[in-house]
Amino acid sequence: MQKLLFIFGTRPEAVKMAPLIKEFEKYPNEFDVKIAVTGQHREMLDQVLQFFKIVPHYDLKLMKPNQTLFDVTADALRGMEKILDEVMPDLIIVQGDTTSVLAGALAGYYKKIKVAHLEAGLRSGDKYSPFPEEINRVLTGHIADYHWAPTEGSRQNLLKEGIKDENISVPKNTVIDALFLALELLQEEGDTKYEEFFKDIDFSKRVVLVTAHRRESFGQPFEDVCNSIKELSSKYPDVEFVYPVHLNPNVREVVYRILDGIKNIHLIEPLDYPYLVWLMNKSYFVMTDSGGIQEEAPSLGKPVLVLRDVTERQEGVDAGTAMLVGTDKELIVEEASRLFDDNTAYEKMAKSINPYGDGKASERIVELLRKS
Repeated sequence: MQKLLFIFGTRPEAVKMAPLIKEFEKYPNEFDVKIAVTGQHREMLDQVLQFFKIVPHYDLKLMKPNQTLFDVTADALRGMEKILDEVMPDLIIVQGDTTSVLAGALAGYYKKIKVAHLEAGLRSGDKYSPFPEEINRVLTGHIADYHWAPTEGSRQNLLKEGIKDENISVPKNTVIDALFLALELLQEEGDTKYEEFFKDIDFSKRVVLVTAHRRESFGQPFEDVCNSIKELSSKYPDVEFVYPVHLNPNVREVVYRILDGIKNIHLIEPLDYPYLVWLMNKSYFVMTDSGGIQEEAPSLGKPVLVLRDVTERQEGVDAGTAMLVGTDKELIVEEASRLFDDNTAYEKMAKSINPYGDGKASERIVELLRKS
C-alpha cells in the first residue's frame, strides 16, 4: 500500500486537489491517503473542504494578521517537519505555486521523501510576475520527483529546464475535473438558493464577472483596472458588473474608493466556490487576473480577458479562449467593448476549445501510480 500525503493551504489548491483526493479514496486497499493543510486562507479554504466533503488529518492553522512571506514559509516548514515524522509518507503531493507548495516540497526534500507536483511546468518567464508564485513553482519543479503537467506546453517548459522526460506526464488539469464535479452538485441542488443569494443582480441583462487581486498590480496598475471597469459601467449601463472583492486591504481600499456606489457595479464579499462557479456559468464573459478562472471559464464557454501583462497559462491565449489585456485602461475598455459590440468576435472566443482538460485528469494520475 502506498502512503500519500497531500499538502495544500489555499482555496485554489483545495479545488484542484479535491477531485484527485476523491479518486485516490476509491482504492482504499492500494492507497492510504492523508491530508495536511497549512490554512493560509482560512475561510476560503474551509468552504471548499466542506463543499467537497474533505476532512484534513492535520491543520497547521498558519493564518495570522499581517503575516509576511517569511512568516508563512518558516512556520509551514516547522509544522511540516512534525507531520512528516509522524506520517512518513511514500509520496508527498503538492499543487501549483503557493508558499505551501514550496514549503511542502522543501520539507519532503529535507526528509528524502519523494514529491509529486500537480500542475507542474507553468511559467510566465518573469520571476516577479506573478509574485511570489513564479519562483515557488520553478523551485518546486527542481525538487519534485514526478511532474504532472496540465498541457504539452508545460511539459516543454520542464524539458527546457533539464527535467527528465520520463519523470513528466501530461494528465491535463484537475481544475476541470473539479469544475465538472461542482456543476453536477449544483444541478442536484437547483438554482433557487443561488438566485436568492444574487437577488440584487439582474440576470436578464448581460453579466460580467470581475476578479482582480494580484499584488504585482498594486499601485497605479490596479487603479487603472478599476477605472477601466468604471468607464465600462458608464459606457454600458445595461450590463451588470459583479466584483467579489478580495479580503486584502490593499485591494479593498482601491476598489471601494473607485467603484463603490455605481448602480450597475455590484461589489460583494468573496464567494464560496460553488457560488463562484454558478455565477461564472451565468456570466457573459469574465475579466480576471486569477489563474484558475483562466482555465475554468472556457469550459463554460465564457471568454476571458486576462488582467495581467504576462500569463503562465499561455495555452488559453493561443487557443483563443483568453486574451491578455494587462492593466492598460484603454486596452481593457477596447477589448471589453469588442466583446459587447461584436458578436462574431465574442462567438470566436466563446466557442474555442479549452486546452486545459476534459474532466479525467484525476483518473489518469491515479492510474499512473497504480501501475508504478
